[in-house]
Amino acid sequence: MTADPAPGGTRLAHFVSDAPFNPYSVEAMSPEQERYYLASQWRMMWWKLRKHRLAVISGVVLLLMYDTILMSEFLAPYDLQTRHTSFIFAPPQAVHLFHDGRLVGPFVYGFDYHLNMENLRREYLPNHGQVQPLRFFCAGDTYSYLGLFEARFHLMCPAAGGTLFLLGTDRLGRDVLSRLIYGTRISLTVGLFGITISFLLGIVFGGISGYYGGWLDNLIQRFIEIIRSFPELPLWMALSAALPINWNPIMIYFGITIILGLLDWTGLARAVRSKLLALREEDFATAALLMGASPSRIIGRHLLPSFMSHLIASATLSVPSMILGETALSFLGLGLRPPITSWGVLLNEAQNINVVALYPWLMFPVVPVIVVVLAFNFLGDGLRDAADPYKN
Repeated sequence: MTADPAPGGTRLAHFVSDAPFNPYSVEAMSPEQERYYLASQWRMMWWKLRKHRLAVISGVVLLLMYDTILMSEFLAPYDLQTRHTSFIFAPPQAVHLFHDGRLVGPFVYGFDYHLNMENLRREYLPNHGQVQPLRFFCAGDTYSYLGLFEARFHLMCPAAGGTLFLLGTDRLGRDVLSRLIYGTRISLTVGLFGITISFLLGIVFGGISGYYGGWLDNLIQRFIEIIRSFPELPLWMALSAALPINWNPIMIYFGITIILGLLDWTGLARAVRSKLLALREEDFATAALLMGASPSRIIGRHLLPSFMSHLIASATLSVPSMILGETALSFLGLGLRPPITSWGVLLNEAQNINVVALYPWLMFPVVPVIVVVLAFNFLGDGLRDAADPYKN
């Protein structure tokens, strides 16, 4: 116990603990403070991301869409190549629950087909006398699941002898919804494979340029400027047109993926270079160098993890450009080709304005393209904000 003089000369008693101060003790901080100050970088990113509602919703949408690529055959009402020659360019069938004032359950009305001889247009009218209940978890068209085994199990099937065209049919009588579900697998995986190639190239060339500097930096930067000086879409078209026409669909798929990845790494490489230029002079990098660490270990073990969250956000924002690139090339007939089905291949059939005017449901594949691109952009914005240490 000690005493200090008060302003009036009276000494006031107070107590001072002789124990050393421990900043991590329970008395020093509350449980909330302890949880915050001891949290890892990734946990703090997750806390920030949860506050970004639009990014979280976008992440859930993307997760659901990527889950569908594992069970496309199960979700599609028909097989990819199933044709209904009696229902060419059939319009979408609406799903109803009530018929004549009573609850029937999910069903569609059958079609009455008529060929208009004045404009030679196929006309389909709903026949309210044909009630076709939908079947769920049912046996339908036979398919080969990922080329592993054959099965017939579907989530939803038409009634026996009926039809189920929720998004209509195309010029060959194929169900647009089924083809759209199958096309999701190709269009979404092209973006993932493409960004993997781009990510690796960007880290390697950006890391070498930023860490070593000098003539290597100048050489890599001039090479990046040459690539970025070419118009993107014409360069994609030229390289895609150079692919041999006798390649099988799988080789065409990987060829397009490699092209997209080889032309999209420059922006990421410059981001990595700028970060390494700032971090290579930090004390922790200098300490690792003095301890004998190799340049590859310093880059991979010490420098890249310090801004990996920014790289993930940048990669997330690059995936939409990959998807749009594949869609544009396939739409122009220079990308993926049948029998491979992607969103771009489906939109290729809607090039004719007369077809779009008469059969507008052929434009449905543009909807998932817009949804996925917006979702990736919103998620990328949320990740970028969450990775920013100066933003609450």
